[in-house]
Amino acid sequence: MAVRLKLRIRAAEGRIVEAAALLNSGFEAPTPQLILPIGVARELGLWPPEGAVEVELETVGGPVRAWFYPRRAFVKAVASDAESREVLTDIVVAPTANEPLISDMLAEELEIAVEAFGRGLWRFRWEQKTRSGWR
Repeated sequence: MAVRLKLRIRAAEGRIVEAAALLNSGFEAPTPQLILPIGVARELGLWPPEGAVEVELETVGGPVRAWFYPRRAFVKAVASDAESREVLTDIVVAPTANEPLISDMLAEELEIAVEAFGRGLWRFRWEQKTRSGWR
């Protein structure tokens, strides 16, 4: 199992999507970033990529071409009884992504604390309640 959270993603254009996203501790970024597959990007009005910068991401499987939108969406983690604050986030659209991926800096800004990666357990930093992954 992995740590998956329900995110509410609000694009600058006003479209809102809720999706399960994988918290990826290996996705290091200098700013809060969220990688999106093309389908989710399309729902948010971010595909085809207009106004995005083409970038190359280094991945375990080798380099991947992607499109970078700086400070393009507001993201919050949503649980049944609590929500994080909204965080202004860079969006990266990657054709090889099969689910949204949360960067280390985005997880930090959302105040997510991982209790057990293997069992998918997490909590908001301000609470004691341990939560399980969301699908």
